[in-house]
Amino acid sequence: MKKVVAIDGPSGAGKSTIAKMLARELGFHYLDTGALYRAVALHLLQQGFQENAGDEEITLALKKVRVAFRQGRVMMGNVDVSDDIRSPEASHFASVFSARKPVREYLLDIQRDAARHADIVAEGRDMTTVVFPGAYHKFYLDASVEERTRRRTTELLAKGYDVQEERIRTEIIERDARDAGRDIAPLKRAEDACFVDSTGLDVTEVFSLMLKSLRRPREMPRR
Repeated sequence: MKKVVAIDGPSGAGKSTIAKMLARELGFHYLDTGALYRAVALHLLQQGFQENAGDEEITLALKKVRVAFRQGRVMMGNVDVSDDIRSPEASHFASVFSARKPVREYLLDIQRDAARHADIVAEGRDMTTVVFPGAYHKFYLDASVEERTRRRTTELLAKGYDVQEERIRTEIIERDARDAGRDIAPLKRAEDACFVDSTGLDVTEVFSLMLKSLRRPREMPRR
């Protein structure tokens, strides 16, 4: 396995943006694991699945689809679904279905395979604890609920979605509870992960903090 910089944290903490920036700076590949879960959720929704679907049904449905992350785009078979998976519905069901054992087992090897071929920056909910427990460097990136609500609301409004800030806040709180309370691979900070609170910080400040942490223990390669 190649070098892995693993980043965990709740929804809206800024993991994707920072992971992309670090990947560019270090000359690593970027792995958006959240996009993979969204793609799986989209497939299950298209097949008519709801939250109470059985594990056996989900397993059979996943055998009929091939999900991949290629050069920053999310593919479902030969179809690019990078834009489709960013809807509020896909986001909600990604959190719901990510708690299901067949989904996590389906994506585990797909995620790990990325690190067999290139140095990567991977972000998600269980990168530091389950998928890449031996990662070269680990981070836990967090922010207050209020900060994450503001970011998510701004993002969705910019994309043309009709959303209400209070509803977004409620969904974030509910998602945090699901992610931290699930039996399989719950969201938690790894003991050896560097904690970064991005509340009140802009992207450049967070990037600088994390890059400094990366270079403190050992020198990292640059492009």
